[in-house]
Amino acid sequence: MGSREGRGQPVYNFDEKIDNSKLWGIRYDFRRISPFLTQESVYQDIIPLWVADMDFRTPEEVSAALIQSARHGVFGYTEPNGSYFNAVLAWHSRRYGFDFSRESMTVSPGVVFSIALSIDAYTQEGDAVLIQEPVYPPFSEVPRQKGRKVVVNELILVDGEYRIDFERFEAQIRDEKVRLFILCSPHNPVGRVWTAEELHKLGEISLKYGVIVVSDEIHADFVFTQASGGRIPRHTIFVSVDKRFQENTITLTAPSKTFNLAGLQASSAFISDKELRSAFVNAYKRSGYSQLNCAGLFAAYAAYTYGDRWLTELVSYLEGNIRYLSSALDKAPIDLIKPEGTYLLWLDCRKLRLNDRELKRFFIEKAGVWLHSGGVFGDSGKGFMRINIAVPRSVIKEAAERINKSAGDL
Repeated sequence: MGSREGRGQPVYNFDEKIDNSKLWGIRYDFRRISPFLTQESVYQDIIPLWVADMDFRTPEEVSAALIQSARHGVFGYTEPNGSYFNAVLAWHSRRYGFDFSRESMTVSPGVVFSIALSIDAYTQEGDAVLIQEPVYPPFSEVPRQKGRKVVVNELILVDGEYRIDFERFEAQIRDEKVRLFILCSPHNPVGRVWTAEELHKLGEISLKYGVIVVSDEIHADFVFTQASGGRIPRHTIFVSVDKRFQENTITLTAPSKTFNLAGLQASSAFISDKELRSAFVNAYKRSGYSQLNCAGLFAAYAAYTYGDRWLTELVSYLEGNIRYLSSALDKAPIDLIKPEGTYLLWLDCRKLRLNDRELKRFFIEKAGVWLHSGGVFGDSGKGFMRINIAVPRSVIKEAAERINKSAGDL
């Protein structure tokens, strides 16, 4: 990535536009199978802001590690050594002030894979799994595919902010005999960064009823500094709230969202309880998966070791994108749910008075902007759209102009 060296100046140039359309990345290629796109000339002009990867190059140190590996030319079975584990543990320690133990850490090819393993390890067919919609689609898809009962604790939108209905949460766990709760923290797509108090309530209820918590914290590194409801968002690792939560929690993290490494497949599962960890590892063995992709390990190590400054500048840049989009959308009947975390913003489009299919067609055919339909995140997501802002600001400006113009023509 190009840089702008100089004292007090940003090192990294996130304004640089990179042509990713010729790659096999699904954010660009997937549009070709849309039922709304029948001519090549149409999809070539669409701005794809849907799936959760970035248009930014990963830190140069990550690319250098991969290049060095490629030049070496040997890609045999690879296991992470002590330096890999130390790099991952040090990242969480210095950024969140919490020290996971080495014994608690297990590697995995991905967070969704680990969610699937957790369902296999801790539940049986017919058991109830609780999720909080609107939420990342695999949270509902994976349990259903495995024959589990999905219990939906819908988040409540109050004055532009999503909140948890704790009373209903406890009642559902009790009445539905919930065995496992999948927590999304920070939350995708509504952008909440849960407070320590909110997490404590969830943890206490889960402990009370013997519920295992799978805490997906893949978006932890994207928390913004603006105040929201009188508070400054700060990511809190769920198990750091109360030591007892380590008894029933699987914490999932990965560098994939943070450093744009999703295609390299490397993540971590932290499980302090020996019995839970043993059950997870056994489920892993039954899956038939063994060593991780060696390139993913090299990239993750480099990112966790050298990526701090890159991430700091990236978060600042994304905050600028948020400010711009928030101001620009004042001209359209679309409300931006104020984001506290993630680079995936939640747009309330209900004032357009379009159903989910009409809404998707509006953005694709009229505005020429490909967003993620809110309905895929659950019934409570209907009338909403998710937009990925991890792109150069010029792209955000063009997308906002298209949306405003198209909304004005309705």
